Amino acid sequence: MATFAGALVPIFLLILFGQGLRRGGLVADPVWAGIDRMTYFLFFPCLIVNELARADLGRIAALPMGTAMAAGVLAAAGLVLALRRSIGLDGPAFSSVFQGVMRPNTYVGLAAASALYGAEGLTLTAVGIAVVVPLVNLLCVPAMVRYGRGAGSTGAAAVANGIVRNPIIIAVALGAALNAGGLGHLPVMGDVVAILARAALPVGLLSVGAGLDLGAARGAGMGVALSAALKLLVVPGLTAAAGLALGLGGPMLTVAVLFNALPCSASSYALARQMGGDHRLMAGIITVQTLLSALTLPLVLALAG
Repeated sequence: MATFAGALVPIFLLILFGQGLRRGGLVADPVWAGIDRMTYFLFFPCLIVNELARADLGRIAALPMGTAMAAGVLAAAGLVLALRRSIGLDGPAFSSVFQGVMRPNTYVGLAAASALYGAEGLTLTAVGIAVVVPLVNLLCVPAMVRYGRGAGSTGAAAVANGIVRNPIIIAVALGAALNAGGLGHLPVMGDVVAILARAALPVGLLSVGAGLDLGAARGAGMGVALSAALKLLVVPGLTAAAGLALGLGGPMLTVAVLFNALPCSASSYALARQMGGDHRLMAGIITVQTLLSALTLPLVLALAG
């Protein structure tokens, strides 16, 4: 466990540093919004394209790894839906809890995988992104339509549009295409992409920290506690069980469990506001999960290892 904790400590220190920058006023709140967009639409896609284009994808057992990750997510979704009546939350609050159990923070995942396994970890995380990000969109959007407050008629078209236009998914597809075509690291343009990719992890982690809402976390209740327990402990446990049953081991099992043990994505807050969820509860879920994951990630990774 000490090995995993040592690798992850710098990641969470950067997250805390981002919170300090925001609270200290060195970077104004409107500037953080631009940093978020630039990271999401430019830096992280460049990182994924850069790594996938050069990776040896033939060494990855993508099917069993993706199956294990999908199994963990689907089992957790079924469990949350089964608990809906017993936890006593209204529809909007339940939709936020559901998102909190489903959506991973890919910024933290890529940084953690890189800290543990370098380029191989980034490549394996890209496999997780290709499987889990479309899946959680397919699960979350209908749940928010069903339980959100005045979400309107958003349906299959919105789900498909969200997946097709997701810059991280586009980057996975482009990097895989460059790899499959034998093009790899393109001259000049490849160097530009590589330079931009270097900004992804530090800027992304600072942005995660700046987005934490400690005020919302202070009012944490049952919804926050339930989502944290399921997202940070149950989902990775189910993923580990599925991975072992499918014969996964080594970095593939560790990264599969890591990805499904990540705290909730900050993008969930915007979706909760847009689709009638309880956005204040969502802010608390994101903040508490991000802070708790500093303790739970080393634990679940040590158990998986």
